[in-house]
Amino acid sequence: MTKNAEEPNVTLSAPRVVELLDAVAAESEDEAVRVFERLAAELPGEPVLVDRLRALRSLLARLRRRGHELSALFSSARELAELRDTDALLHRLVERAHALMGTDVTYLSEFHEDSDELRVRTTLGTVASSFRELRVPPGMGVASQVVRTRCPQWTSVYHANHSVPHDQGIDAAVADEGLVALLGVPLVAGDRVLGVLFAADRSAHEFTPDEVALLSAFADHAAVVLQTTSLLEQARVAAQEVERANSVLVSNVTAMERASAVHEDLTAVVLTGGSASGVAETLGKALGRSVVILDRELGPVAQQPVGSEVRYADGHGALQPAVRNAIEVSRMSARCVFVDGRQPGPEIAVAVVAGRTFLGAVLVGYGELELREVERRTIERAAQIASLVAVQQEAVAAAEDRVRGELVADVLRADQHRWAELLLRARARDVRLDELRSVVVLDVPADGRGAATEALRRSAPGGLVGERDGLLVLLAPGSEPVAVARAAAKAVRAVQRVPVLAVAGPLAGSAAELGRSFETACRCVRVVRTLNTAEGVVDARAYEPYLAMFGAGGADLSGFIEATIGPVLGWDADRGTDLFTTLGAFVDAQASPSRTARVLHLHINTVNQRLERIGSLLGAAWREPESLFRISVAVRLHALAGATDYT
Repeated sequence: MTKNAEEPNVTLSAPRVVELLDAVAAESEDEAVRVFERLAAELPGEPVLVDRLRALRSLLARLRRRGHELSALFSSARELAELRDTDALLHRLVERAHALMGTDVTYLSEFHEDSDELRVRTTLGTVASSFRELRVPPGMGVASQVVRTRCPQWTSVYHANHSVPHDQGIDAAVADEGLVALLGVPLVAGDRVLGVLFAADRSAHEFTPDEVALLSAFADHAAVVLQTTSLLEQARVAAQEVERANSVLVSNVTAMERASAVHEDLTAVVLTGGSASGVAETLGKALGRSVVILDRELGPVAQQPVGSEVRYADGHGALQPAVRNAIEVSRMSARCVFVDGRQPGPEIAVAVVAGRTFLGAVLVGYGELELREVERRTIERAAQIASLVAVQQEAVAAAEDRVRGELVADVLRADQHRWAELLLRARARDVRLDELRSVVVLDVPADGRGAATEALRRSAPGGLVGERDGLLVLLAPGSEPVAVARAAAKAVRAVQRVPVLAVAGPLAGSAAELGRSFETACRCVRVVRTLNTAEGVVDARAYEPYLAMFGAGGADLSGFIEATIGPVLGWDADRGTDLFTTLGAFVDAQASPSRTARVLHLHINTVNQRLERIGSLLGAAWREPESLFRISVAVRLHALAGATDYT
């Protein structure tokens, strides 16, 4: 065997070999250097042996350091794998990388695929706030190179490296932080780049392959854990969405079942001939809320529960502006509209309509059950049912009005041969014909007669209401026709904001005389109309003289006034004078000029001048008894145009 000339020819004792091995494996560098220097002094001819021992120690130290790094790497991977919160995971990732690399600064930039931009997400060791808010534009800086190549990139002196695409904002942030050396490795999961992990020093530093490999290995582990965490987070969010969707589905199914039950109950209300109270009760119980139904005049017709407080009107009974506005908006679509207000006012209002006809509104108060889409559709369905009920009731009322109108017409004709039949027909409607003594005729505009008829029925229990010749007729019990007329006019005015003229006929001695009282009242209406009286309460007996003379009314009465005092009225109209007032005062003063002067507070000469003018207009014989009588009647008829009201 040939001996290699480079191999040391040294003979060492066993204790010396053990000492050398201890020095090679020693933790302390100082102890190893001391042993190696003594050995070199004792064996001056064998330098190769000392170099071999030093190389062996360096290899062992490197392996030992590598083992520590791998141990720390696996420990970090296990720790990261236990985290589920993304922010906490990124922060811990940077912390562990910082500890492994021992650099001055460690940070992670998150990659946004939609904008191809990197944004600093987590840092450790930084001092400048501008760096923590850094955004790296596409294609700029070391980070963009890492993303593009998906390989580690590093520079020992960043500001002097012209191969890196520089950006003014990036350079300013790096300078503020004082960074010089940068090492960036990609966080890659599958075919996606999640971000870039950086280790940086504030002095020039040449990153060794071991450092690059160590940070890359850590980044690979971290990317896998980060991707897994992201997938788990997505799965958790998806599970929550599924759970939420399932909860919504269950809630919607429950709401649909409740709505279906309510719809069945509401349909039953219509089929059984129910009323608005049935609709309010059904809807109120289903929603657990107070419900108020208003009629077309916005007055309450039903409330559930009875006596519950839903303030929709002010202290004077007028609808609150917010409620009125909500109803007006709902009239356009018949959909639910939230009321601009708070409890105890209504939360929702929906108009009750049939085609273009407004029939009222449904008001729903506040409650625990949330009014979602299904509940709002249920309220709208209730409003539709309420409109059907209202139309149904109006149809029944119209039929009843026709029946009652026919009964009123038959009673006024006083056909003795059918009297027994009339008694039975009236008794079927809780009316006793033998008790009817008062007749009231009302002149009401045509579009308001329906509501006026219902109001008259309520004002006169036990009476009959019908329509004859465009007039409403009330036949009522009682011995005071004027009082009955006064109550009737008040009831109609409560539902109709229009002029109402009520004429009380003479008290009928029996039911058979009701027709005669009606004819007198109708004649009085014609006379009063001619006098331009459109509203008020009139006792027909007070107009008996005029009825006797002008029972036909109309043109006869107007012609009489024109033929008698027309010249005086024309003179006043043409010249703006007031001779008619003087003439009226003269008639009231029993044809005495002096009394007339005192009444008008004028000089006697002025009155005489006016009387002379009147004489020139009416003729020289105007003061004769017969002429003066006719002139007095004409003056009073013309003056009555201001209407007489016994209210």
